[in-house]
Amino acid sequence: MLNKKIEGLVAAPFTPFDEQGELNLEIIPSYYSSLKKNNVVGAFICGSTGEGVSLTFEEKIKVMTTWSSLTKHDEDFVLMMFLGGTNIKECQELARLSEAEGVDAISFTSPYYFKPANAKQLALCCAEVASAAPNTAFYYYHIPVLTGGNYPMIELLREVDGLIPSFKGIKYTHEDFMDFLSCLNFNNRKYDLLWGRDENMLASLAVGSKGAVGSTYNYAAPLYRDLIAAYEKGDLDKANALQQKSIDMITLLGKYGGIATGKAYMKLVNLDCGKFRLPVANMSEETFQEFKKNVDELGFASFKSER
Repeated sequence: MLNKKIEGLVAAPFTPFDEQGELNLEIIPSYYSSLKKNNVVGAFICGSTGEGVSLTFEEKIKVMTTWSSLTKHDEDFVLMMFLGGTNIKECQELARLSEAEGVDAISFTSPYYFKPANAKQLALCCAEVASAAPNTAFYYYHIPVLTGGNYPMIELLREVDGLIPSFKGIKYTHEDFMDFLSCLNFNNRKYDLLWGRDENMLASLAVGSKGAVGSTYNYAAPLYRDLIAAYEKGDLDKANALQQKSIDMITLLGKYGGIATGKAYMKLVNLDCGKFRLPVANMSEETFQEFKKNVDELGFASFKSER
């Protein structure tokens, strides 16, 4: 079982599709090599960026086994598998398969159709899923903007502490720094808190974050490595400027339609992952050309990930 806290950048990879919208698993070895080349320490697969909610159960298994075949003998790279959040039984089965495959960690989010009434009920859901893979590190994925699960995570930690032996921490994709700090300090800093908002990384470092999971680390890892280095050296002006560059880059995601814009960025680092599945909208070729002009204006070439 993964017993160390994760430090550094963990990418949330896009699931690659071909022109017909089917899995394009042949790209994943190159994808993994690119992450390694850019000093990314792990991958959080089949999450929001990876369109896990748009994949069939069988597709999730194929993506997971392809990644694990590459990473299972890499002690310096952490593979985290997102199980889902709505179907507990399906999540349990995927957890069992992940453990058998040697995945380093599994992750689960709040059920978002029939929602738990409170953090105690959410903890019971986590316990049910974690029990299917007792020898694999378990992380809760907190992303209330998508799940509607607006439970204070400090309350969840109080409920799971002592209840789930494999519970290791939280992937925290929210802006509540009061709650985040309380979670970091809970029970003598027992749990691993992975920051999930790339555009707020500098603020997370200031309160003690050491690890982060994000989509933009797929294509702009050098920017964040430099940001972290500047912060650790006490050069806050440089760190501030780099965070602003991150914000400017992420602002283009919103300008050009949201999460699918990330795959447009991937084309610019020569890893074509195809398009997002419905209901997410993809940009037209004409819009992509406009997007490229805006990206050039950012100086993207100076901080984009190497291939």
